[in-house]
Amino acid sequence: MIEHLENIKHKNSKNFFLIAGPCAIENEKMAMDIAEKIIEITDKYQIPYIFKGSFKKANRSRIDSFTGIGDEKALEIIWKVSEKFGVPTTTDIHENAHAALAAQFVDVLQIPAFLVRQTDLVVAAAKTGKCVTLKKGQFLSPGAMKFAVQKVLDSGNDKVAVIERGNTFGYTDLVVDFRGVPMMQQFSPVILDVTHSLQQPNQDSGVTGGKPQLIETIAKAGIATGADGLFIETHPEPKSAKSDGANMLPLDQLDGLLAKLVRIREAIL
Repeated sequence: MIEHLENIKHKNSKNFFLIAGPCAIENEKMAMDIAEKIIEITDKYQIPYIFKGSFKKANRSRIDSFTGIGDEKALEIIWKVSEKFGVPTTTDIHENAHAALAAQFVDVLQIPAFLVRQTDLVVAAAKTGKCVTLKKGQFLSPGAMKFAVQKVLDSGNDKVAVIERGNTFGYTDLVVDFRGVPMMQQFSPVILDVTHSLQQPNQDSGVTGGKPQLIETIAKAGIATGADGLFIETHPEPKSAKSDGANMLPLDQLDGLLAKLVRIREAIL
């Protein structure tokens, strides 16, 4: 997928690529600070990098959960990140109309896991001509994702990749089946969503939990199994994040993690 992104750096480094940033855009300073730090680290290790931030959080546990600061306001912040730092950006969309709106501001449109079977949404994203990432539904087998990928291809867009984010295991846990990485690579590049794979949804409190202490374990396994890219949500203070703080990586731990992952990548090439 990254070969289609003209403004991505380190394409020829033979490294995995990284999609990373906050779960949600909370304000401009936060987005800029996070992007600047990640770019500093990824430049050091020559890792191709895409900035991620959700402009709107539609899949929430409770009606009073944080959903965003305003659609266009958040999208303009994401666009400013790209303009200031010269990196590609991505955000997730939830409605057909979001495809054309978000495509004005970002380089990659992400389809959420719960919506990956929504044909109209997938087609709307594909027809913008932007790169499209499809999160594998927690309820889908790896092989079933070829049909979602085919919807993008049949819409005249070959800029598509799949994001693995675990399978539902009981009511409040997710499990990653790493056999799915090579299986899905038969028809698409595969990105491992490290942090969402460690979510613990459907908590009695109405707030999604997580197991961030296992981020390094999942990330190492993903690189060892040959994932093309990693997806990591990070925040300077996860406990104060307005969304998904329970499973995000503290920003000050990203450098050490990527250093280890780069060494694993070198070992398997």
